[in-house]
Amino acid sequence: MKLYPVVSAGETVARAKWPSFAEPVLQNGVLEFRMAEVLVEFTDVVLQHGSDEYVARACGAPASHGLWQGWVEFISRDGRQVVRSPRETTQPNREDTVYWATGLTPVYLEGALLRALQGPLSSAPPAPAAAPVFDQPAPDFVPAATRPESVLNPFSVFQKSESLLRSQLQALSTWHLVNVIHAYSLSDARSETLNSMTQAALVDLIVRGVRSRTETPA
Repeated sequence: MKLYPVVSAGETVARAKWPSFAEPVLQNGVLEFRMAEVLVEFTDVVLQHGSDEYVARACGAPASHGLWQGWVEFISRDGRQVVRSPRETTQPNREDTVYWATGLTPVYLEGALLRALQGPLSSAPPAPAAAPVFDQPAPDFVPAATRPESVLNPFSVFQKSESLLRSQLQALSTWHLVNVIHAYSLSDARSETLNSMTQAALVDLIVRGVRSRTETPA
């Protein structure tokens, strides 16, 4: 809930200085100016009148004698026009007004739209420009190279047996063998060089690389 600056009840406040869209409410000896607020937005209900389509929202604001009043606003889908219904309810407090708003059905909103269209039409105020979340771009950075996915772990297979590793590698395509080499850094050769090699040569390269990194120095 948005509140305007407060003044003590003993001070004289000229009504001309009150915002036209706010109501003064005395709370614990303090005069508060409360703005009207949107209580519920019916974003999933599109109402049609002729060729015009509207989206509804229930609004509320403090009224006299500490009560609350509620009405419904309808904004055209193109954002150019807004209409409002007469007072649809008077409730003892904000909580009850919210409860009223949450119970409005599409059929009720259709009737409220007809009542609103009987009154004067208003142009919707322009939407405020969206403010950026950040005040500057992200720092420059170099994206980390994406590690190619390998269909098998040659080191875990080699621990079982070298022959098993060779047989599983021989079942793979050249493209998969090159990915295994890159994923486990088994060669510094460029992809173009590796792709030009035969399948048998790639298998030998992988087996030699795994063997050299798993053998325990004497």
